[in-house]
Amino acid sequence: MSLYSALYAGVSGLNAQSAAMATVADNITNVNTVGYKAVGADFSTLVGGGGHGGAYAAGGVNMVTRQYISKAGTPLQTGSGYDLAVNGNGFFVVRDGTGADSKVAYTRAGSFSPDDFGFLKNSSGYYLQGWPLDSNGNFTNNGNLSDLQTINYKALSGTAEPTTTANVQINLQSSTQEITGYTAGDIAKGNVTAQFSRPITVYDEQGGEHQLNLGFVKTGANTWQAEVYAVPASDVSAADGILATGQVKFNPDGSLDVAGSDPALFAGLNPGWTNGAGAQPIKLGLGTDGKLDGLTQTSDASGLIGSSVDGGLFGAVTGITVSDTGVVSAVFDKGEIRPIYQLPIATFANPDGLTAIQGNAYTVSDDSGNALINPAGTQGSGKITENMLEGSTADLGTEFTNMIRFQRAYSASSKIITTVDQMLQELSDLKR
Repeated sequence: MSLYSALYAGVSGLNAQSAAMATVADNITNVNTVGYKAVGADFSTLVGGGGHGGAYAAGGVNMVTRQYISKAGTPLQTGSGYDLAVNGNGFFVVRDGTGADSKVAYTRAGSFSPDDFGFLKNSSGYYLQGWPLDSNGNFTNNGNLSDLQTINYKALSGTAEPTTTANVQINLQSSTQEITGYTAGDIAKGNVTAQFSRPITVYDEQGGEHQLNLGFVKTGANTWQAEVYAVPASDVSAADGILATGQVKFNPDGSLDVAGSDPALFAGLNPGWTNGAGAQPIKLGLGTDGKLDGLTQTSDASGLIGSSVDGGLFGAVTGITVSDTGVVSAVFDKGEIRPIYQLPIATFANPDGLTAIQGNAYTVSDDSGNALINPAGTQGSGKITENMLEGSTADLGTEFTNMIRFQRAYSASSKIITTVDQMLQELSDLKR
C-alpha cells in the first residue's frame, strides 16, 4: 500500500536529516580544531516503484557524508617554532607511536611539540616522521615508509663532529726579508722564528680542541716555506708535532701558484691525536690556483684575513628551525645550527578518498590511492611554513544555516509520519 511506503519514506527522512545534523554538530564543535576538514551531507533519492500510470510507492531519501579533505584551511600565525603548516598539497607523515612498527597516518594538523624524550608529536598524539640526514646533509628516498624515523632532536645533545675542513685567507708581505739556511721543520723545532705565524683551532671526534700553527718564512723571490704543526707537539703522534711542510710559490701578481707549490700542503692533514680521540683527514684550504681567495703575497703587512673551521662540540639543543623545503635543523646553545632531518610530504591521487581516523588524521583507502612521499616542495607537494597552523575549514555561518535546513526537513518528515498515521486511522474507522 502506498500509505505504508509514505510512512517508511518519512522514517528515512528522519534518519537522513538526523545524520545530517550530526555532521553539523561535528563541524561546529571542531571549528577551532587545527587542520580539521569540514564534513558535508549529500542526499540521494531511494526509488520505491510504480509510475507511468500505476500505483506509486515512495522510496525516501538517503544521506551520504562527504569529506572535503583537499580543501585548505586558513593559515594562522602562532608564536611556536614547532608549529608547522603545509602550504599547498599533501600531508605530514605521522605514526601513532615512536617505534618503526607503529601505525602510519597522514595529517594536516601541524601543532607539534617535543615530549619529555625530544620526540615531536602533535596535539592528537601522532609523532612526526622524517628522513635522517647524514653528515653531508644527504638522505635516500626509496619511497618506502619504513625508511622514515620519528624525529627526535634531543638525541643530538652533546654531539661532536671532528674537523674535516680548515680554510684560511692569509696575506704574506712581499717586502719581507729572505732568509737562508732553512731546513724543513725548523719552525716547529724552534730553530727558526717564523716571519708570520697564526694558530687555528681544530676538533677531534670527541669534540676536544687542538691548536695547529701555520708558520711561514720567505726563502726567495715569490717563494715561502710553510709548516703546519701542533702546539703542543705532544698532541699528535707525528715527530715534533709536524703535520705538513713544503714550499709555497706565488705568481708575479701575488696570486697563489699551486702548480709550483708543494702538493703536501694541499693534501689532507692526518693528525693522530694522542688523547685517543678519533680524527678525520683535515683538508687545508689554502686557496685556488691563480686566485686571491687564500694565500696571497702583496705589499700589505702580513696578516690573517679570514678563516673557517668546521666541527666542534655542539652542546645542548635549544630548539629547531624548519625550512620551507622541510629541512629540520637543530639549534644548539652555542649558536650552531645543524640539519638533522628532511620532512616528507605525502600526496594522493584522490585525497578526498582518504579514511578519517581518530585524532584528525587519515589512512589510505582504495579510493585515495597509495601515498607518494617526496621532500616538501617537490613533485607537486606543498612547502612548509613554520610558526603557522592550518585552521579548520568549518564555517559557523554555513553550519548554522545548514542546521536550520536540516531541522526544518526533520520536522517536515515527522509531519509525513503523523499525517499517514491519521490516514491509516481513517481506514480503520471505515469498519465501524
